[in-house]
Amino acid sequence: MKKPISKILKILLPLFLGVFLVWYSLSKTPLDELIDHFKKANYIWVALGVFCGILSHLSRAYRWRYMLEPMGFKPKYPNSVMAVFVAYLANLGVPRSGEALRALTLTNYEGIPFEKGFGTIVAERVADLIVMLLVIIATLFIQFDFIWDLLMKKFDLTKITLLLAAMLVGGIVLIIFIKRAKKGIALKIKNFIIGVYEGATSILKMKHKWAFIAHTLFIWAMYIFMFYVTMLSVEELQGQVPIGAVVIAFIAGSFSIAVTNGGIGAYPLAIAAAFALFNIPETPSEAFGWIMWASQTLMIIILGGLSFLYLPIFNSKK
Repeated sequence: MKKPISKILKILLPLFLGVFLVWYSLSKTPLDELIDHFKKANYIWVALGVFCGILSHLSRAYRWRYMLEPMGFKPKYPNSVMAVFVAYLANLGVPRSGEALRALTLTNYEGIPFEKGFGTIVAERVADLIVMLLVIIATLFIQFDFIWDLLMKKFDLTKITLLLAAMLVGGIVLIIFIKRAKKGIALKIKNFIIGVYEGATSILKMKHKWAFIAHTLFIWAMYIFMFYVTMLSVEELQGQVPIGAVVIAFIAGSFSIAVTNGGIGAYPLAIAAAFALFNIPETPSEAFGWIMWASQTLMIIILGGLSFLYLPIFNSKK
């Protein structure tokens, strides 16, 4: 009985967390002010942001085929696209369930073994993780003075030095411990790191590696661009948000999506918290977070739902 209960809890806990975060977010910002921002928003910018989001998903579906081709599989592009949208739709309900459903979709309609399809998705995530780390590193360089000043206000130089030294020593000890691991969680971490390394190096060995890399950079460029142009829909934020704040808020929003059901409730809070570091007013920041989240989520619900319904029709001859 323990396993079914744990599975139910894994599904319900993120849902309850999302409901709580929605309530908390709305309790901080008066609902009438939020509605007023929605009414005054420039939906031309919102539509452009949604269009960028669609382009990123189409590129993701095309990039996926580069991973499958070396194994002798050439899925139809419409099936790849619909599998991607169905996966994002599933993630709104159960976090991280979309990856399995995406692989299963091509198993059903293209005859691609589940484990091979799922393996390519894991390798894709490695590529995305690398780009995310590069974005974070670039942000540290772009906003180094700001981040350093922020740390100096919170901690004195001695504490920062001790913290960095402790992190360095802790990192070295952790590396040695994981390297010698034979069992338990340390072995799992070791296998994960090995998997990340193998996934990254396999990308460099594939036939269309440059096309794959180009698609990866395009996907993330579209992510950042859709974030930026949607922000322009809120008049109070136009010309008020520096590029460093945009990138930091984008990263914060990305993490909120990863840990909840599609960022429900958490996304606007993450955006407002990131913008607050730059003394940007909370109400328009949170309103933008809701507009951004609502527009992209609505796009996923519509296109994911249509994909789910059209997949069996498109493949009816099989």
